[in-house]
Amino acid sequence: MTFPLLTVTAAVPAVGAVLTAAVPAKQRTAAKWLALLFSLATLALAVLVAVRFEPGGARYQLTESHAWIADFGVRYELGVDGIGVALIALTALLIPFVIGAGWNDADPLETNSSRWRPTQGFFALILMVEAMVVISFEATDVFLFYIFFEAMLIPMYFLIGGFGDRAHSGSDENAAAQRSYAAVKFLLYNLVGGLIMLAAVIGLYVVAGNFSLQEITAARAAGTLDMATNTERLLFLGFFFAFAVKAPLWPLHTWLPNAMGEATAPVAVLITAIVDKVGTFAMLRFCLGLFPEASKWATPVILVLALISIVYGALLAVGQRDIKRLVAYASISHFGFIILGIFAMTSQGQSGATLYMVNHGISTAALMLVAGFLISRRGSRLIADYGGVQKVAPVLAGTFLIGGLATLSLPGLAPFVSEFLVLVGTFARYPVIGIIATIGIVLAALYTLVLYQRTMTGPVKEEVRTLPDLRPRELLVVAPLIALLIGLGVYPKVLTDIVNPSVRHTMSDVKKTDPKPEVAVEAKNGEAVK
Repeated sequence: MTFPLLTVTAAVPAVGAVLTAAVPAKQRTAAKWLALLFSLATLALAVLVAVRFEPGGARYQLTESHAWIADFGVRYELGVDGIGVALIALTALLIPFVIGAGWNDADPLETNSSRWRPTQGFFALILMVEAMVVISFEATDVFLFYIFFEAMLIPMYFLIGGFGDRAHSGSDENAAAQRSYAAVKFLLYNLVGGLIMLAAVIGLYVVAGNFSLQEITAARAAGTLDMATNTERLLFLGFFFAFAVKAPLWPLHTWLPNAMGEATAPVAVLITAIVDKVGTFAMLRFCLGLFPEASKWATPVILVLALISIVYGALLAVGQRDIKRLVAYASISHFGFIILGIFAMTSQGQSGATLYMVNHGISTAALMLVAGFLISRRGSRLIADYGGVQKVAPVLAGTFLIGGLATLSLPGLAPFVSEFLVLVGTFARYPVIGIIATIGIVLAALYTLVLYQRTMTGPVKEEVRTLPDLRPRELLVVAPLIALLIGLGVYPKVLTDIVNPSVRHTMSDVKKTDPKPEVAVEAKNGEAVK
């Protein structure tokens, strides 16, 4: 029997969550270190998964398959392709930084306060989310995926509603109300999407007779599974709706600014850099894999929605007064690029979309965590309350600038490669949409540079004059993320080699090939031909 590496990779953070929650109440520091230790162990396992994965090998590797609910055709099936490997690595990489950045976020506000915040619960919930996200990237049984796709909402609900941002301008009662509203809105939006998906999952079983992604796609390819056109389209819409809510795609995005604004900075990173990636990942794995013809049928509408997300999110980011909500709207714009790349149906677009998932996770983590450090010092999320920070905290300002430049996809930083590939892949098949999408790049430069100008430059405001620079723990959190942004910007091949074979499989699922470029060449008679 082979070692169940994928199961262990998902199980380690789940075990860590249970043990962290069980740490005695007064041992807060021990709970933190225990959570960090389990997150690092998960990272080591994720690295082992990446090392053992062979990009030129089978589509799904390190597979595990066991009977689970045999009467209903449900199996415990796991397997990873290159896209799953990249996103598991991203998740395992970011969680230790999330824990390090949130080291004091759940501590009591006062040493002897009776209003004790459960530190153990905070870090246990983070590890539980990690476990559920990892197994979502591994699951090749549709029903198994659905269970964890929905289950991760519960710990996220408590992280948003129970451990909100302390930098709130209103009273404690108002802050609690805002957190509760954001958490409930997050839960309701995603639950509705999940319930619609559940109906589609049941419909898929009725049509296919099982929940195995590999068996269903093989049957589709062999022509032994006959799915009526209208049935396939309805099932596709059920799956896509749930993934579009999670992604988040306009107009199903409105829960994200509330959730990120009211959550702590590390939890905001958990939402947009990790959890939301399950939605875009699932579009590639399940929508295109299970319903190729319906995916092509829905492509024109989805591309328009993605284009609206790009421009709409960027425009609202320009007008924001709240730092965290600005990053949230910027993320909506970036997710528009990811979905645009997926449904452009070109290898460049889908490779760029996958890289964008990884690079957006790193860049958003860097920017949001530094912003969180800044907000915790000043006690305000409002941009107008800052000014001249670079003169009193130059290292903080410098790391904030690099995170911002990565967000606007500056050449030389990792997101540039992703955005370039998405635009090239989109332009090759849909040139008008590709041209309009570049508006998002211009607006990204505007909201990023204006944010930096208003917070970091100019006269030093009296309230920020005594702000300390980044502390060693904070530098330890931010510096590796900055290094990754630069390293993957200079040498993205380490990711593309893993991702590209999986993209080719996806393109084969939907029976699409890249458009041939129309290049004018000189004919023998001297006339230009195409």
